[in-house]
Amino acid sequence: MAEDRQTEMRGAFDAAAADFTALGEHLWEPIGSATVAIAGLQPGDRVLDACCGTGASAIPAARVVGPSGHVDAVDLSGPMVDELRRRSGDLPQLHAHRSDVTAWTTGDYDVVQSALGIFFFPDMTAGTDHLIGLARPGGRVVFTIWRGDAMAAAGRRLGRAIAEATNTPPAPPRPPHLIDQVNQAGTFAAWLTERGLDDVDVTVHEHALTMTPEVAWLVIVGSGFRGGLEKVPADRRDAVREIYLASLLDDGEPELDATTLIGTGVSPRRRP
Repeated sequence: MAEDRQTEMRGAFDAAAADFTALGEHLWEPIGSATVAIAGLQPGDRVLDACCGTGASAIPAARVVGPSGHVDAVDLSGPMVDELRRRSGDLPQLHAHRSDVTAWTTGDYDVVQSALGIFFFPDMTAGTDHLIGLARPGGRVVFTIWRGDAMAAAGRRLGRAIAEATNTPPAPPRPPHLIDQVNQAGTFAAWLTERGLDDVDVTVHEHALTMTPEVAWLVIVGSGFRGGLEKVPADRRDAVREIYLASLLDDGEPELDATTLIGTGVSPRRRP
C-alpha cells in the first residue's frame, strides 16, 4: 500500500510541475529559503537536497555553497527535475537527478536536507534514517515538515468541492500516518533524537498564505493536492474550481496556515 501511495503522489507531482513553480513564490520558496538559512551552509559544502521538487531549497543552497561547493538535488518526478534543470542553468554546482533518494548511495555530505519530503517516503522512519546515514560524521541534517494541521484546510475544502461537483460521497480520511504523531515541535525533536542525532533543535517557521483566488487555486494545482483533482473527470474540474473558490468566501477564511517545523541535528562523529 505504501508503494501504491508513493506512485500516486509521484503522478500528482508530475502533473503539478509547472504550477508548482508558480506557487513557489508564495509557498515553497519561503519555506525552502528558511530551511537553507537554518542549515547553516558554508561556501564549498557538499549538500544532498532530498525530494528537491523544482528547487525551492536546492537553488538557494547552491547559491550559498558557491562554485567550490556541490549540491545533489534528487527527486522521483521527472517533470520536477526537468523544471529544476531549466531554472538552475546558471548554477553548475547544482546537479539534478531523477532518482529514488531512499536508494541513493553517494554519501559523506556536509549537509543533508529535505524540505517537506520525508513524510512522502513509503516508510518515513527508514527513509529518514537512510538520509541521516548519508551525512558525514559530524555533518548536519535538516528536515522540514508541516506543523499540525498546516495546509489541511485546503485539502478538506477541495474534498468537499469534488464531492459536490461530481455528486459523489466525500473521500474517506487518509489512513493514520507517523507524521500525525510527530508534527509538533516537541514530538518532532524527540523523534529526531531517536534517530541518533546529536544537538537536535526544532525551529517553528510561521507562514500564512493570503488566499486570493489565484493563490488559492495554485495551492491545489501546484501541490500534492493535484492528485485529488486529477481523479475528477475533465469536464467537472471547472465546477470543482468554482465551488472551491466560492467556499473561501462562504467560510470567511482569508488565510491558510502554512507553518512548518525545521528540525536540525548533527550526525554522530562515532557511529555504532
